[in-house]
Amino acid sequence: MKELLEFLGLIAVIQGVAALVHEFTDWKWGLVQRIGFLDGYEVYAGVVLLALGGALFAAESRKSG
Repeated sequence: MKELLEFLGLIAVIQGVAALVHEFTDWKWGLVQRIGFLDGYEVYAGVVLLALGGALFAAESRKSG
């Protein structure tokens, strides 16, 4: 389970960074800009994904501690 949480946290952080990079530099990569109902909310989705990734990492580290 620890590896799954680490993997999901890493994916969430990468996609959150990709959403923010796409929004501020127009460098096209990541999945957030390809999801239609998030049009106009890419920055918020990126921040939420970063927070989710941080929460998954925190939950993983708390379980193992």
